[in-house]
Amino acid sequence: MANEYDLVIVGGGPAGYVAAIRAAQLKLKVAIVEAEKLGGTCLHKGCIPTKALLKSAEQLRNLQHADNFGIEATNFTFNFAKAQQRKNAVIEQLEAGIHSLMKKGKIDVYEGFGRILGPSIFSPLPGTVSVEYSEGNENDLLVPKNLLISTGSKPRELSLLPFNGTTIISSDHIVSMEELPKNIAIIGGGVIGIEWATMLHDMGVDVTIIEAGKHIVPSEDVEISTALAKHLTARGIKIHINTTIDTVAIHEHSVDITVEHSVQSFEKVFVAIGRQAQIKGIGIENTNIQVVHDMIKVNKNGQTKEAHIYAAGDVIGGVQLAHAASNEAIHAVEHMAGLNPGAMNTHIPSCIYSYPEVAHIGLNEAQAKEQFSAITVKKFPFKGNAKALINGEDFGFVKMIVDADTDDVVGVHLIGDQVTELIAESSLAFTVDASAWEIGHTIHPHPSVSEVMQEVALAIHDEAIHY
Repeated sequence: MANEYDLVIVGGGPAGYVAAIRAAQLKLKVAIVEAEKLGGTCLHKGCIPTKALLKSAEQLRNLQHADNFGIEATNFTFNFAKAQQRKNAVIEQLEAGIHSLMKKGKIDVYEGFGRILGPSIFSPLPGTVSVEYSEGNENDLLVPKNLLISTGSKPRELSLLPFNGTTIISSDHIVSMEELPKNIAIIGGGVIGIEWATMLHDMGVDVTIIEAGKHIVPSEDVEISTALAKHLTARGIKIHINTTIDTVAIHEHSVDITVEHSVQSFEKVFVAIGRQAQIKGIGIENTNIQVVHDMIKVNKNGQTKEAHIYAAGDVIGGVQLAHAASNEAIHAVEHMAGLNPGAMNTHIPSCIYSYPEVAHIGLNEAQAKEQFSAITVKKFPFKGNAKALINGEDFGFVKMIVDADTDDVVGVHLIGDQVTELIAESSLAFTVDASAWEIGHTIHPHPSVSEVMQEVALAIHDEAIHY
């Protein structure tokens, strides 16, 4: 028997479950199909567990430097198993919250694998979803007026270093490690690799980063990535850039890697070279949906070539971030509901929760120079901020890039303490099209780290007070 819905969502991550909640608010009859657990990679294998463990690393680092604040903390130990338990408790609480929101919205949740079917007796259009259960139960058939594909992504593998879950691991594996290795090689100096590098270093692991490109975190402004590399190197993290792996020898408990003609042995190798859309086996071939570079092609409203089938999140490429996925999903739902949501907000802040933190929104300096006839670029150091000094975290700076002809802010880049929170002000500035003058003349509380935003905006017109 087929069950009919206004919207069926395949995939229960930050795009899927958020889309379900928004659709329920709009009084649509909604079902969500999830093969694993609601919350997706972000909640169970990515954003949340990583940040929970990063918080444990931060607490350990603070204890190690407590004497700077007059606290003599001695004879403390780090219990990685307890850190993992805390991480799991955070995940469980958030997952329970999502289930509660599903009940509140009267959203039907099907815990199985969703496969998209072609035209059939149930519907003349492709998009009916067959829910397959591992226990061998009879499939459920869901017939939607609209379908949203939000099946997310999975870690990309290196042919030279295929995942085995023990010595060669992905981000899916590393979050559930039971013991810390003595040393680790991280292949890829992107966001995921850098977050784990600083965390593991704080936990006492000998960390080596191997990056094929010219810079670590290549998505960041060059000045930011250079400052980050210098800081990590000074802390004792080994970084190889412009480096490829020559040979690999995989043993039972270790992996030998030849890097720059030198053989190095590692207990674990963490491959963090990016993610790829997870669309294999979900029935795309039963539709006219276009797939380009292994990603689902959509228009500005998230529609595929099948107008009643939408896609959002990592499956469509673009900015592969949880908040971007949620934004895309809400826009798609509002469009299918006939609300005419207008242009999608494409001002997406990006954050790296490493130590030090990194964040940005908009264009980097090189991009801005290409797009505008004249730009103004100013920086303000955290050393000039009272609260940063009080916190004992005065490393870093904020960099603002402005269109010199209009005073429009076109890029903001930060490195330092709490910048993953500070970037929200810039995100708002982009949304309301604020000028540097407006940010500079907004009163910020004193003392607060947020004052760096006011100072750098004032600096655009040579009005900075404390620098």
